[in-house]
Amino acid sequence: MPNLTDLATIRALCEKYHFELKKGFGQNFIINPGVCPHIVEAAGIDSSFGVLEIGPGIGVLTKELAARAAKVVAVEVDERLPPLLQETLAGVDNVKIVLGDVLKTDLRALIAEEFPGLRVAVCANLPYYITSPILMKLLEERLPIENITVMVQKEAAQRLTAAPGSRDSGAISYAVACYAQPALLFTVQPGSFYPAPKVTSAVIRLDVRAEPAVPVAEEEGYFRLVRAAFCQRRKTAANAISAGLHLPKERVLAAITAAGLDPRIRPEALTLADFAKLQNVLEERGG
Repeated sequence: MPNLTDLATIRALCEKYHFELKKGFGQNFIINPGVCPHIVEAAGIDSSFGVLEIGPGIGVLTKELAARAAKVVAVEVDERLPPLLQETLAGVDNVKIVLGDVLKTDLRALIAEEFPGLRVAVCANLPYYITSPILMKLLEERLPIENITVMVQKEAAQRLTAAPGSRDSGAISYAVACYAQPALLFTVQPGSFYPAPKVTSAVIRLDVRAEPAVPVAEEEGYFRLVRAAFCQRRKTAANAISAGLHLPKERVLAAITAAGLDPRIRPEALTLADFAKLQNVLEERGG
């Protein structure tokens, strides 16, 4: 099998298959041999798991996952990669490559078909430009996934794992905390990739909750409220929500007061439960 963390090998494979890296796909291949084993170890993968990988690239993480998991299904959007992967994963019989856009894929059906009787985890080196949409799809669809271990841009990792109400928190932090228990595990330097990105990366793990952290009657409205509050986080929550949801400020202030909150409260001071109470009041009052 080719050494997929060897730069000369990677270049030879790319040349053989006339493969040129596309910035539009966020392709940065891992060349530090210690990174992928560390990711898989952190994910807790063993033979009881089926693993969904997103964006396998040339298969360096895929091979590490296949060595520990019962089965790996890798979703790849770049139609140029399957022939290359056929060579790099030759002899690995528990990997299936699915060509398609993960954001348009019926993941529930895919998981049911490919992983019957197995625990399910997601593990990936995610394209940085679509990190949040992918993670929110995985979480909001309430898929039968135990945990999600992914490498993302360090700044995104800090937001995704920030505790609600902390300095780094934002709308995405609240969404993740509602569905999972997040942790930032370790950072990965630019030199660990080919080509080297301009930013430091980090690996995070999200342990998916059996039920959301707070009971919300209408989830779509709840997260619309959270996003509105953080669109203008320097303003009070009342002003930001009023502008974001196009509601009269008096109506929002009345709802904040009815929820037992300070009318002058700022978005970052609100907890998951506070947003739930506020959303319930707004729903009751038709807003």
